[in-house]
Amino acid sequence: MIREHELDAVMRIMDAAFDPYWREAWSRAQVAQSLGFQTTHLLLTDIEGRPASDGSAAVGFALSRHIVGEEELLLIAVTPAARGQGIGGSVLELLARNAAQRGATRLFLEMRANNPAETLYRRHGYEQIGRREKYYRTLDGQTIDAITFAKALNQ
Repeated sequence: MIREHELDAVMRIMDAAFDPYWREAWSRAQVAQSLGFQTTHLLLTDIEGRPASDGSAAVGFALSRHIVGEEELLLIAVTPAARGQGIGGSVLELLARNAAQRGATRLFLEMRANNPAETLYRRHGYEQIGRREKYYRTLDGQTIDAITFAKALNQ
């Protein structure tokens, strides 16, 4: 069950990290609903890239969904003030470790084609496996392709 301080931390980080133009942020209700499912997992991290036990210390998070041997990264964010310190990589590494412990053999994610996080994903072993044309729509109506990535997990 999600605790309010964890949900507060997710929303604080997401509000700071996501530019409204790209329409990627979720609402508080969407995050809370997602976390109501046993298959959805939240990882909060502190400035050192370690799991954050206190939501107020969190500067990064990942939200993922586990389904029969696979896990999908739904959202990931690091506050702008904490970027460039390796926290995003730490989040991805912790996510991979946790997903493997839950029995996942592969991790998936989807992102817009012009997302600068692609470099981070590739550096951490994600490879492009698909593309959806004109999948995302920006605030001003521009369409952007989605790219799907996967990473094999060592068991």
